[in-house]
Amino acid sequence: MDRKSIIGIILIAIIFIVWGKLNQPNKEELQRAKQRQDSIALVKQQQNVLMATPDTVTVKKDSLSADSATIAIKANRMGDFGKKAYGEQKFYTIENDLLKLKVSSKGGRPYSVELKKFKTYDSLPLLLFNGDSTVFNINFYDSKRNNIYTGDLFFSADSTKPSNIIVKENADSLIMRVASSENKYIEYVYKVVPGSYKVDMDIRVVGLSDKNDQSGFDYVTLNWVIFSPQQEQGWKNESIYTSLYYKPYGEDVNYLRNTKTTEEEINTKLEWVAYKDQFFSSVLMADNTFLNAKLESINEETDTKFIKNFKSEIALPYNPRTDNTIGLSFYFGPNDFKLLKKQFGDKKLQDLIVVGRSIIKWINQGIIINLFYLLSKWFSSYGLIILLMTIIIKVALLPLTYKSYMSTAKMKVLKPMIDEITKKIPKEKAMERQQASMAVYKKVGVSPLGGCLPMLLQMPILFAMFRFFPVSIDLRQQSFLWATDLSTYDSIYSWSVNIPILSSIYGNHISLFTILMTVTTLLSMKMSGTQQMSDSQMPGMKTMMYIMPITFMFVLNGYSAGLTYYYFLANMFTIGQNYLFKAFVNEEDLLKKLESKKVKTKKKSKWQQRLEDMQKQQQTMAKKRK
Repeated sequence: MDRKSIIGIILIAIIFIVWGKLNQPNKEELQRAKQRQDSIALVKQQQNVLMATPDTVTVKKDSLSADSATIAIKANRMGDFGKKAYGEQKFYTIENDLLKLKVSSKGGRPYSVELKKFKTYDSLPLLLFNGDSTVFNINFYDSKRNNIYTGDLFFSADSTKPSNIIVKENADSLIMRVASSENKYIEYVYKVVPGSYKVDMDIRVVGLSDKNDQSGFDYVTLNWVIFSPQQEQGWKNESIYTSLYYKPYGEDVNYLRNTKTTEEEINTKLEWVAYKDQFFSSVLMADNTFLNAKLESINEETDTKFIKNFKSEIALPYNPRTDNTIGLSFYFGPNDFKLLKKQFGDKKLQDLIVVGRSIIKWINQGIIINLFYLLSKWFSSYGLIILLMTIIIKVALLPLTYKSYMSTAKMKVLKPMIDEITKKIPKEKAMERQQASMAVYKKVGVSPLGGCLPMLLQMPILFAMFRFFPVSIDLRQQSFLWATDLSTYDSIYSWSVNIPILSSIYGNHISLFTILMTVTTLLSMKMSGTQQMSDSQMPGMKTMMYIMPITFMFVLNGYSAGLTYYYFLANMFTIGQNYLFKAFVNEEDLLKKLESKKVKTKKKSKWQQRLEDMQKQQQTMAKKRK
């Protein structure tokens, strides 16, 4: 190892140390972390209590609390509806075989949603949101500040179904109504049908307009706020895939960037807004369109029970001069590509599952996902499915792999010639040395980059897998060998003690598939011929090539075990292929073949010979004149 390589390694080590020191938590942060750990058991207990016996809230007129004073002020501004700002909170449930929706009488809003076929990483019921931390409020505004906020009103469950509401057979429905009189009310109609993660919601506004003087409410907005809870084992990894998505009318799906706090005003019509985590989403869709929206995403503190806080203020289509029915629907369910494309393909909900862009997206949606689902029909073990996918992909790429190996083999047999040039030409004449080396390659018809192009053509597959496995819900909580969940990291050893630097850049566990991936990557690189490079040709390059796998070991330690398992298998097949190729390629015969291909000096054309003769004559005449 030369001096430059040693300096490079030392600099990289210094960068890691400084970065770790900068990100090392202080005493206050460590104390907060301890308090969060101590409260985990309490949080789980509270979640179980909420599932079994929901809280009730009673708001009375004679209460003297500050909250009641605020309610009284709002009640005065809501006119006849103000009397509905007092009451007792009750809960109603509608459900099917897939989900259970709990609705609160306060605000008539969705209070919690449980997905029946899924559990959290610690085996608790999977709730997309739950409790009073959520907000679903319809706001009616007019120029006289006589506003109505449905979130502050107490609705009642109406057992009578209006004649103009059609409920499908076997559907479960619920009507929540808040009324100031028999002909003046706001009504929410919820409907679910068996076998669907969709919940229909119609907002019916009756009697709030004055048809004589046209003095109804000017505009209506919907405030929707939820705290997205942690559902998976790796908080940091899950946070990468948790974001707010939306679809402008007639445009592609977009999302808010993953920064600490992100706000965005959308001044065009919207088709839907989605609060998405790694494997599940809560989506609010308009039957037609929303008018505009203000969206916000706020990151929660690391390793707490919530990942992000999502907020939306959405302008609803509303005619102030007549009664209104505003059609909405929710999707509360898994991020399943096939399911979303089949049921909501017209709204492009499948684009919630980000599997890359441009060619990477095309490879995943066109090839990888279809291959994965095809194998899933025949095999139940996802470890076996990933193995079969690896075999199929490696066989398909075999021509490129063979071409890359042959290029490396040619460079290897030519190495003694290149070493001779290196000895003869001093390193101070780097350009001359490089030209001499290229002349040798040119004579035998070998390109030094011949092995790079086939490898580059295989890179999109590697990137496609990097995008596909972490978002594949089929791998969620599927075990294989020592990995209990292929969608998250496979820990063979973990520790709770915070180790400065190591904890910040590596984590508090050891992933065995990541270790195996790193070791096989180093072996594959050694066999591929990178060791045949001369240090004088590419100073420090070999060292950097070996540092990269170590770097990825740190990066991928908290990623999906399915991903690192695939990379490990791909490396093993590459090593096997190299052994197979080596058995059939004789290096002595290859060298003789290259030497026989040396480019012979071509016979000059008559035109070229005449041109050279003319040049010589001109040079001779010029000398005579002198």
